[in-house]
Amino acid sequence: MDKVIFSIPFIFALFTWLLLTINAVESKAEEESQFNYEETTAKGPENWGHLNPKWQVCSNGKLQSPIDLLHERVTVVQNLGNLKRNYKPAPAALINRGHDIMMEWKEDAGGININGTDYKLKQCHWHAPSEHTVNGTSYDMELHMVHKSSSGEIAVVAILYKFGHPDPFISKFLHQVKTVDHKGIDLGVVNPWKIKFGSRKYYRYLGSLTVPPCTEGVLWTVLKKVRTVSREQARELRNAVHDGFEENARPVQEWNGRTVYMYNPRSL
Repeated sequence: MDKVIFSIPFIFALFTWLLLTINAVESKAEEESQFNYEETTAKGPENWGHLNPKWQVCSNGKLQSPIDLLHERVTVVQNLGNLKRNYKPAPAALINRGHDIMMEWKEDAGGININGTDYKLKQCHWHAPSEHTVNGTSYDMELHMVHKSSSGEIAVVAILYKFGHPDPFISKFLHQVKTVDHKGIDLGVVNPWKIKFGSRKYYRYLGSLTVPPCTEGVLWTVLKKVRTVSREQARELRNAVHDGFEENARPVQEWNGRTVYMYNPRSL
């Protein structure tokens, strides 16, 4: 009898969590007009959790992202292994979601495998300045590659950028950024392998989406290699979004006792 009493709420809670996770990527774009990144305003990051009942975890969650990747608190390991990628070219579209510019793959573009789970690449988008920081240092831009498993779990690969040489991947569609709107522009076939990683080293931790509804349970992989983007590229991506979203980086959140790993194949 006790089994029945406790198993039903557990199954219901698990099912609810999966539904929230499955819809998380889509939900990111739905409420764009209801929030902003201006810290001194009523709709700013400090108040996201109070703007919508569905967003409460933005304020009271314990696994929120982004975070400061502080080296003195990071656990360096070798056993995480290289990030397994199996991307492939697929049709994609460029979309202006108001709060960011997103590239969305319309068909199977491959993905990554983490701990035996396959995560399919769904979209990528850009934040400026970076959301994650390293030892308190913020960078000029950050790319998020959003993946989903067949059960709806989300894994994000993040790449940090500093000003320097143009990024070859962004160069391919930069001329279209000025005119893209919420309906999107067809880009034809886009190969995700053109997004350069540049290093096998990465940080790994459990966090959340960085915009409302701030859904937790997101598996983050932040590449240690900092790549370069030109000032023009960053400026065009900033100018294309709606007013008030030119700087679309959420402030860093508390670690709250989480373990953050750094994979370094030569650490031992």
